[in-house]
Amino acid sequence: MAETYQLFIDGAWRASSTGETLSAVNPFNQEVWAQVPSAGGADVDAAVAAARRAYETTWRRTTGLERATLLNRLADLLEADAERMGLLETTDNGKVIRETRPQMVYAARVFRFFAGYADKIYGSVIPLDQRGMLDMALREPYGVIAAITAWNSPIALMANKVPAALAAGNCVVIKPSEHASVTTLEFCRLVEKAGFPPGVVNVVTGDARVGKALVASPGVDKVSFTGSPAVGREIAAMAGRNLRPVTLELGGKSANIVFADADIDKAVVGALAGIFGATGQTCVAGSRLMVQRPVYEQMVDRLAARAEKIVLGDPRDPATEMGTAANEPQFRRILDFIEGAKTEGARLVAGGGAARDGDLAKGFFIKPTIFADVRNDMRVAQEEIFGPVLSIIPFDEEAEAVEMGNASQYGLAAGVWTRDISRAMRMIHAMRTGVVWVNTYRVVAAQAPFGGIKDSGFGRERGEQGLLEFTTVKNVMIDFSDEARDPFAIKT
Repeated sequence: MAETYQLFIDGAWRASSTGETLSAVNPFNQEVWAQVPSAGGADVDAAVAAARRAYETTWRRTTGLERATLLNRLADLLEADAERMGLLETTDNGKVIRETRPQMVYAARVFRFFAGYADKIYGSVIPLDQRGMLDMALREPYGVIAAITAWNSPIALMANKVPAALAAGNCVVIKPSEHASVTTLEFCRLVEKAGFPPGVVNVVTGDARVGKALVASPGVDKVSFTGSPAVGREIAAMAGRNLRPVTLELGGKSANIVFADADIDKAVVGALAGIFGATGQTCVAGSRLMVQRPVYEQMVDRLAARAEKIVLGDPRDPATEMGTAANEPQFRRILDFIEGAKTEGARLVAGGGAARDGDLAKGFFIKPTIFADVRNDMRVAQEEIFGPVLSIIPFDEEAEAVEMGNASQYGLAAGVWTRDISRAMRMIHAMRTGVVWVNTYRVVAAQAPFGGIKDSGFGRERGEQGLLEFTTVKNVMIDFSDEARDPFAIKT
């Protein structure tokens, strides 16, 4: 029987004011397995008000040590519950359990990382031209943060925002995707168990109308969003009308560049993981594989042979290597791109459509798909597909790889495979992206800042920079001289 969830507002579970629910559908078998509340405007207002109240009365007065203690406790609970939480997320979005369970452990690591910062948010003392003056820059929390996440990795994406916001002293209202909300609501059970004060963490669920109401709320001090560039533009515009800052972690069409001198064995593994990990449903997917001509055909042949052997199946089975598209709209979108690439003239060397055999019949499965001889101006090479579709593009010289790699509206990530350290350093500086991996791909760390430029958004998550995104600077000047000071006269 499908479980029915409620909203989490002000430390309590409550029914939606609309009385409406959304069905959580398992993309492996299309069965409804949970009901998620569809919040209304009144619920959003209540969540923002609860966060504001908690911030003003409790959380801003809670010491960094106390915040750290709660965040570490929450991390312990999340890690201890990783098996169950991973299974829930796999059921919700079709990502394989071999990825979702480690993501829960990783999320706990991010919580611990930011817990370590909670009592170390230092300001600075600034020397001035004037004698007898002390100037200090303090870092303070914004207040109430709206954290809006996507369906591909709900808890991992939430962990990019929430622990940093809480460590900095903010309270949060989280809005997960309507396509995958269950684990975010289950996370609130851990928040309760950890002992967070009511209102510090709130969750409202529902479709785009809920997100719009949250972003438009005058009680929100900053918005942090992960999702598509189209929605990111809308959010930035809405927040701008309230003069509220935003952090946007958006899409990508990342170039994974293999030079002829690379370790080809490592490059093959990196290329496969870069596009078929998470069924290609990740913003950093290495969907444009650019290969220097001397090793081009070798790479094409080896990748095609391995792609055909990737094990599709029940995402809950540890033996399954690749799961489903997360939902039916995404499933249809990926298939449309595959057919479009065929029409454009790209050479299909693996996959090329839906997988429907045996136990896969009811699921949103896409065969691991590879197109060779792709031109960089083709739609399949320029638009984000967010699925297991790899475009392989040949190049001759380093300058050509740089030019093609940067010829994209996106600027999130790039990969470089070479044994030449000088070339690697040149490529690091030449690629117009927020992240560059050298001789590896799709590796993340709590300490490493993450984010992009151009249509991939702005601002950073994780690392020290991710913490600073949730603080604002207050400058303080103190005159400790004995004389009356003319503010317009500069004396040395």
